[in-house]
Amino acid sequence: MARIAGTDLPNKKRMEYALTYVFGIGLHTSRLILTATGIDFNKRAADLTEDEAAAIRNEIQANYVVEGDLRKKVAMDIKALMDLGSYRGLRHRKGLPCRGQKTKTNARTRKGKKKTIGAAPKK
Repeated sequence: MARIAGTDLPNKKRMEYALTYVFGIGLHTSRLILTATGIDFNKRAADLTEDEAAAIRNEIQANYVVEGDLRKKVAMDIKALMDLGSYRGLRHRKGLPCRGQKTKTNARTRKGKKKTIGAAPKK
């Protein structure tokens, strides 16, 4: 099992899709990494040699921000918005959608379970 950037890659997947299991690497970035390292897209993760895995690790470490560092950066960016008091920061603080979606009827995922007002619970 290949382990890259702290993530175990699924053995049966092709490398171009297996690399997308790393947080911060999508399909396009995965293809760029494989092209830079000279590894075939169709190669399975289980068939990866140690040298190829090391080449992928070095490429990711040198040119991309992934996993823990990226999660930390995203969290700090959101915290900066909240501290700044921007509209997006206020929406994050209140737990509401911050990309302009309507919230009158939808947005249950972001807002959470429906809260009823004035209705007494049945006993």
